[in-house]
Amino acid sequence: MPTAATETLDHHEPAVSAGITIINPRTGETLWTVPETPPEAVHHAVHVARGAAAGWAATAPAARGAAVRAAAAALAEAAAELAGLNASETGRPIDEALAGIAAGVSTLEQYAELGPVHRGHSLRGDRLASDYTVAEPRGVAVLLTPWNDPVAVSCGLIGAALMSGNTVIHKPSERCPRLGEALGEVLAPAFPAGVLATISGGAGVGRLLTGSGVDVLAHVGSSAAGAGIAVAGARAGAHVIRENGGNDPLLVDRDVDPAWAAGQAAVGAFSNSGQICTAVERIYVHADIAERFCAALEAEAALRNANGSVAPLVDRRLREAVHAQVADALDHGARAAEGGAVPAGPGSFYPATVLLGCTEAMAVMAEETFGPVAPVQVVDTFDDGLRLACSGRFGLAATVLTNSVAHIQQAVADLPVGTVKINAVFGGAPGGAAQPRGGSGHGFGYGPELLDEFSQVKVVHIAAPPAPSGNAEEKV
Repeated sequence: MPTAATETLDHHEPAVSAGITIINPRTGETLWTVPETPPEAVHHAVHVARGAAAGWAATAPAARGAAVRAAAAALAEAAAELAGLNASETGRPIDEALAGIAAGVSTLEQYAELGPVHRGHSLRGDRLASDYTVAEPRGVAVLLTPWNDPVAVSCGLIGAALMSGNTVIHKPSERCPRLGEALGEVLAPAFPAGVLATISGGAGVGRLLTGSGVDVLAHVGSSAAGAGIAVAGARAGAHVIRENGGNDPLLVDRDVDPAWAAGQAAVGAFSNSGQICTAVERIYVHADIAERFCAALEAEAALRNANGSVAPLVDRRLREAVHAQVADALDHGARAAEGGAVPAGPGSFYPATVLLGCTEAMAVMAEETFGPVAPVQVVDTFDDGLRLACSGRFGLAATVLTNSVAHIQQAVADLPVGTVKINAVFGGAPGGAAQPRGGSGHGFGYGPELLDEFSQVKVVHIAAPPAPSGNAEEKV
């Protein structure tokens, strides 16, 4: 998942630019330039967060929950303003931006409820002893968040970190800096001074933060950035939580309705213009239904292109990267059944694209694309498709469309990913969490388990004192 953060690390003070200029992805017009936080202010924010950590850690969980609920209420009141900023900076349609903010409100409210009931464990010991665990905050948490669903993702990390008793320094993506600053201005007044701070900037600011000696580094973004953050965390002894890039496969079995399967593929590949970490990135379809599936998928893409429902990519830099993968596939024998060309006109639009005749040797099948591209490879058997779906360095999620219980069981057992979805590309129960694997990250990123990630466990053993000696009784 492309975002702002840390690609490489060195021992020098990272360079910080004077400002971040944002271009409207729909019109190509310059919106504004947002100053980056200077190094001295970054160091000061860490110092202030460190100073506030003890007081916030000592705050009763119920009181923390009341503050987080107040922040959620403030976010709900500011929804229209923040959705407008999201639409301006990232091109997200207003209704989808509002849905992301509503999800952020719900997530904050969820953690406000979960935090006070975050339990330890009792341990079996001697009859006259007590053994149990206590969850304690880790200290200062740096949160590095993306632009593709900026409010919802940020609120999940912020809510869990604060309810666990940590103080927070949040650096939103440099692709939506005004939105990130506005989110901080909305949420911060609900908390004591120093508990929640927002820092603006790109990779240089990210390197300053990851090298600042904090206790937690939580990152949602690209795998390249995540790898650098993991190194920084290892050097500093910080706990690292990463949800990074994905190359999620969709495996279509021979016994499903081709039109329905194509609809699932289109939703997975084209929603939010493909700018979703768990988007469908590569498709393996059984040869028995491939012709009908591909025709239906082409029609799905053509409809979206005709009605203008495909929003722009966040900027032209991402569009260039997406089209480079498409062009590479075309050069190596793939065919664009729909889309596949950079449109004329302003902004950073890219059409819903269906590529047929793809092979695993193509970058579009091997790497994360993060655009509205559905590359299709035909396979002779379910086992062939499953073998290909299991390949690669990413391990975020995978989807299987099938009516076969045996194939479901085999896919669940074999797929080396954090989430396996059967017969639905999106969805899941509230509070669900998963652990990404391989190049896709490490640690739980959502749900009640995220409270565990932001906590450290202390084991307590209380033994009964020895019985008083006879001499002691006489003295008494």
